[in-house]
Amino acid sequence: MRIPSTSCLCPFLVCLCFIQRSYGTGHHVPVKVPSKNQTKLPNGETEVHHRPKRGWIWNQFFVLEEHLGPDAQYVGKLHSNSDKGDGTVRYILSGEGAGTIFIIDEVTGDIHATKSLDRERKSHYVLHAQALDRNTEEALEPKSEFIIKVQDINDNAPKFPDGPFVASVPEMSEVGTSVLQVSASDADDPTYGNSARIVYSILLGQPYFSVDPKTGIIRTALANMDREAREHYAVVVQAKDMAGQVGGLSGSTTVNITLSDVNDNPPKFPQSTYRLNLYVPESAQEGKPVGKIKANDEDLGINADIKYSIINSEGANTFSISTDRDTREGILSLKKSLNYERKKTYTLHIEGVNTHTDPRFSYLGSFKDTATLKITVGDVDEAPVFSMDYYILDVYENSPSGTEVGSVTARDPDSRNSPVRYFMDSKEDGVRYFRIDESTGVIRTTQPLDREDMPWHNITVMASEVDNPVLFSHVPVTVQVLDVNDNPPEIATDEDVIVCENSRPGQVIQTITALDMDDFANGQRFSFALPNQLPVNPNFTLKDNEDSSASIIARRRRFSQLTQELYELPIVVWDGGEPSLSGTSTLTLRVCPCQRHGKVRMCQGKAFLSSAGLSTGALIAILLCIIILLAIVVLFITLRRSKKEPLIISEEDVRENVVTYDDEGGGEEDTEAFDIIALRNPAAAEELNFVPYCWNESN
Repeated sequence: MRIPSTSCLCPFLVCLCFIQRSYGTGHHVPVKVPSKNQTKLPNGETEVHHRPKRGWIWNQFFVLEEHLGPDAQYVGKLHSNSDKGDGTVRYILSGEGAGTIFIIDEVTGDIHATKSLDRERKSHYVLHAQALDRNTEEALEPKSEFIIKVQDINDNAPKFPDGPFVASVPEMSEVGTSVLQVSASDADDPTYGNSARIVYSILLGQPYFSVDPKTGIIRTALANMDREAREHYAVVVQAKDMAGQVGGLSGSTTVNITLSDVNDNPPKFPQSTYRLNLYVPESAQEGKPVGKIKANDEDLGINADIKYSIINSEGANTFSISTDRDTREGILSLKKSLNYERKKTYTLHIEGVNTHTDPRFSYLGSFKDTATLKITVGDVDEAPVFSMDYYILDVYENSPSGTEVGSVTARDPDSRNSPVRYFMDSKEDGVRYFRIDESTGVIRTTQPLDREDMPWHNITVMASEVDNPVLFSHVPVTVQVLDVNDNPPEIATDEDVIVCENSRPGQVIQTITALDMDDFANGQRFSFALPNQLPVNPNFTLKDNEDSSASIIARRRRFSQLTQELYELPIVVWDGGEPSLSGTSTLTLRVCPCQRHGKVRMCQGKAFLSSAGLSTGALIAILLCIIILLAIVVLFITLRRSKKEPLIISEEDVRENVVTYDDEGGGEEDTEAFDIIALRNPAAAEELNFVPYCWNESN
């Protein structure tokens, strides 16, 4: 198949040129080039090989948005090389909007838009075109894709999506200080024409503010704008498209600008020579507010913070001033009490200073002001004043009723110097032990006092003017009860003293101390002895250690719980007081079996038997059995020792018994003592040349 190259392109080019002239588009129109399966002939014709080439020729089409005409808007034309104009080719259209928005003439291939389109909703449509044989419905060309773009017109005004705006700028700012940047948006196509090219301008707010026409930055346009004169400004900014040309669309927004405060105003007292007359009674308490003063500051926040101070010594020595953070007032307080009789007036020079100054405005002068305040002290009838803030008195215990403890003194501070009457607080417990002379202030006891019962007494003495008993003052009085030696000492133990059965002569049984309820300034000293009127104790003696302790010492060897369990030992103890007192205490000494090194082992035997729930008869029977068994054992051991024959111990007994050795005798032979050895190895007895004998404690 040979087709002249010009003849296949000319009809399509004519169609496209018509479209471009109609809509003013300047897009380049590419065409389909011959397939690789082609050969150029010498006469300029092209020979097609193998299969027919693709015959579609088109580019993207354009359609104006917002078309309002009565007829459908022509978009463009589709044409295939296979179309000979005889109506045998049928064109079909599919894709976005095909059949609803876009329709095609099946014979001619003309495409029309039946509806008004909005580029801001959808900017382009993707469609597919195909050429079919009308008779056979076979595809003459493969389905191909093309695009219809919606061409923009200026149909959207600029908008401020974030408006209205709120901004602030410090007062007294320089010209050109940036306040805020506003930004408008335009829904039109920014790549086509000037529909979305925006220019900013000020509609309302001049001459105070200006706006950059391109960036939308709002700046101050007037110097030294004062917040105290005007604080709020409403600036209207306009955004216009088409680069601001006539016919462009516009939108506006409001920017509410507030001048923020800076410290450009000093504090001011109401008058430059400010004088106040303040009356303060002399009864005003120290630390309590007595008056207030205030300087005015037109600034806000920390820029209006004021620190007050008293700058003259006469006022600063007696008064102090502080600032109330909420009201910014100066609060005057007393540093020390006033006395009308001594000083009746005070003059205070008070200064108010801004605490946060701005060096940029130092040229305006010092940010402080002063005022003079005159204070008049008022005379009041004052309560009597004691000579001391508190009194500490003392008296010996056991002193007879009526003994003088001490005295208090008060006087009337007023110029009249009225007589004073003294009395005690009847609600306190101290009135049971003391009384006071209402004229002299002398305090006396009402009964003998016992230091051991209550060493300190706290009472309250009050004083009032005789002429005005309603007005009174009070003072605390502490009475210390001094000690006398009126309590004998006692031995400091409530438990029995344990005596081991294996105790030896000279062995210390226990060290004892004494207690004394009396108080000794240099420490308690005690001495100990056995009663002289009693015969010498054969079992125990007492040694005074001369350090306020004594030792109980055994006088004989071996004690037996079975023979005698309890011993009583009377001990006399003397204190070191003046005069010296003594007391006799009787200690109970209990004999107990002990393990090695004196460790108690069996002192709880009786308690154990009692806790077992045995009757008295059963206990007696058990004791008799034990005595009989002990007698048999003693007899058996005596016979063994008299024959000098060793006690035969089985290997089983040796393995089971624990090796013990009583060496408290210091290595000396003692035929009276029961020295016990249980050997695990019988050969050890032979090496020691010792004849062992055993005492079986379980029997």
